[in-house]
Order: sequence, then structure tokens, then C-alpha cells
Amino acid sequence: MNTNNMRLAGNSSTGIIAIGALLLIGISLVILNSTSGWQLNITSPLGVMTVLVAIAAFYFWLEQVTEWKIFNYLPPLLWIYATPILLSNTGIIPFSSGAYDGLRAYGLPLFIALMLLKVDVIGAIRIMGKGVFVMLIGSAGVVVGAVVAYLIVTKLGKLDPSTWPAFGTLSGSWIGGTGNMNAAWVALEGETTHMTMAAVADNLVYIIWLPILLGSREFADRFNRWAKVSPDRIEQMEKAAIAHNKEDTAPSMRQLLYLAILSLTVTWVSVALGAILPAVTLGGQPVITESTWVILLVTSISLLLSATRARNLPGSQPIAMAIIYVFVASVGAHANLSESNLSELGWFVFAAYIWIFIHGVFILAGARIFRVDVHTLAIASAANIGGAASAPVVAAHHRESLVPASILMALIGYAIGNYLAILTGRLCQLIGMG
Repeated sequence: MNTNNMRLAGNSSTGIIAIGALLLIGISLVILNSTSGWQLNITSPLGVMTVLVAIAAFYFWLEQVTEWKIFNYLPPLLWIYATPILLSNTGIIPFSSGAYDGLRAYGLPLFIALMLLKVDVIGAIRIMGKGVFVMLIGSAGVVVGAVVAYLIVTKLGKLDPSTWPAFGTLSGSWIGGTGNMNAAWVALEGETTHMTMAAVADNLVYIIWLPILLGSREFADRFNRWAKVSPDRIEQMEKAAIAHNKEDTAPSMRQLLYLAILSLTVTWVSVALGAILPAVTLGGQPVITESTWVILLVTSISLLLSATRARNLPGSQPIAMAIIYVFVASVGAHANLSESNLSELGWFVFAAYIWIFIHGVFILAGARIFRVDVHTLAIASAANIGGAASAPVVAAHHRESLVPASILMALIGYAIGNYLAILTGRLCQLIGMG
């Protein structure tokens, strides 16, 4: 056995031991909670926050040390969401906590402000060219697909029209990423069941869609002939990527303070304005509420800042992603399994597959119209459906030189995701009123 195989075997053993220890502790706690007078019940906001951060940290650590392939198909996000569901439904952590409220009111806006600071539309266009427009067509396909899927399942009587927030929530993930999914859920004032529907469908579709995007590389020559791709397009993209490639450096103390004051100011101003701006209604139904105003304002202000020198501040993305994964854990803790409806969940997943098919049709049409290669098409779709976590994976599989560009494209999805997800949810709401 060579050194590399020994290292992988050692990492796998470490992961198995960690999982085994956790299962043993978990089973012991469940038994003790249900059969004895003693009960582990973490109720303080600080204790709850510690648990949420520990859950997020554990799964990323496990992914890193084991390199298990299961995380390619069932990413840490899913486990980070599911574990608090188990903990809250066994009484270890509460369904309601000041920690959850704080993350919803302030953590999510901070995430948006930090994440959108890095949006570089011009940089993405320089590298991917017309591929950016293919991604935008794919985003339009997500909106149209949501409306069509919603119409089908509600007209068949399989889903109640009141599930429209779930469609807006999932569209946030499929246009931008995890942060947009959570932002849309908050902006549309969705219930916990709506987030559960969106999260489950997101991962079940992802399991099928990611292999399709990765496998499309094998059809590159035939696809490029069909799409009438210019022979020198890939060479031009790689030259532009090399010229634009800039590695993010570790932030200094001063830069961290600058990031803190920028993101906190954006959040403060947005929350304050959201509280005083009037609600907007259409047909007697709320279209823009206080929560919606906050998300729209923090998105718009952050995008304006991304056009300034603030975009050059390093470190905003990893901080933002750390915040959003803890937020995802807090959303999972809200889910009460006794209120779940498996039939409703199944039909929503069915709708999601109709939905992704329509996105696929749109993105294929976009590739043909703009004559882009299969690598760009796959990255564009991954930037939509998988966001910043999946786009680099697909890019590395197709052409490693395009990894930086894939991140830029995913950030464009983050930039437009909040607007389009809110629009999608409200369109479904208006259709449901008919």
C-alpha cells in the first residue's frame, strides 16, 4: 500500500470512528431522554448557538478528513440541515430560540452584504463572454419552470396553492445558492415546512443533475458542432481566465474591521428602512412586506458597494459562507416532524423534476442561440442550480482554468437570486389566487 492510500485509509478510519462515537452518544442521549428522569435540554441562546456552529464545523471537518465521495452527492449542507431536526425533535435543543431569531434578523443580512461585495460582472463577462447570458437564460428557465410546475401540481389538486413560498424558496437556491434560498424563505415569510420541502427537493434533484453536468464533458465535440461553437472560443476563454485570475489573500486586522463596518452598516440601514417603508399589496395580498424590504435593500446596497474598491477587500466570502451554514442549521432546528406531510413533500419533489427539465430546455436553447461550448453550458447551469459550491466542481471537471470564472458566475447568480426568487414566489402566489 503506497503512502497516499495509507493516508486515505487513515482518514476514512478517523471518519468512521467519529461517526460511530457520535451515533453512540446520540443513541445514549435519546434513550436517557425518553426512559429516565434526566434529560439533556440546551435552552440558552449561547448554548444553542454553540451547538449549531459545532454541527456545521463537524460536517466540513468530516468531509475534509475522509474525502468520502458521498459528500459529492449528499453535501454537508444536507447534513447540517438534517442534524438539528433530529436534535430539536428529541428535545435536546428547542424549536424556538433567541439564537434562531438573531440569525434570521441579522445573520442573514450580514451574509448577503459580505457575499455580494465580491460580485464582478465585468470580470465574468470578459472570461465567459456570452456564457453569462446563457446563465441568465437558465435563470429565466428557473422562474418559468417554477410557475409551470406550480400550475401543474396545484391544478391536479396534489399541492395546496398555499405552498407557493416553497416554490419561491427553492428558486432562490436554483438561481443563486443556499444564501438566496434562505433569503427568499425569509422575504416570503415562509413556514418551516416550506423550507423543508425546498431543501429536500433541492438535494434530490441535485443528485441527478450534478452527474448530468459532469458527464456532459464526454459529448463536448458533438455538442459544440450542434451549437456551432467558434473553434477558438475555448482558447480565448482560457487566455482571459489567466489574465483575470487573482487569488484572495488572508485579510489583515484592519481589513476585517473594514468588512465588519461595511456589512454592519448595510444591515443596520436596511433593517431600519425596512421597518418604516410601507408594505405593498396586490389584489389584497402582500407583495412586499418588511422582511422583503430588508432583503431587497441589503441586496441592492451591497451590489452598489461591489462596484467600488470595497470589492477588493479579502476574506468576505469565507466569513459569509460560515454565517449561512450556521443559519441553515438554525432553520433545520425549527422543523417539527410531527407536522410533516410526506405526500405533500413527494409531490413537491415531482414538481421539482418538471421544473429542472424546463431549466434544461432553456439553457440548451441559450447555448444554441449564443453558440457556446458544452463546458460553458455546464458551468452556467451549475452556477444556477448548485451555486458557488458546485460551479467550481463542474468547472474543474470540464476545464480547470475556468474555475475562477465559475465562481464569478455563481456570484452573479447570488446577485440576481434574491430579486428573481421573490418574483417567482409572488407570481405563484398570484396564480394561486386565480
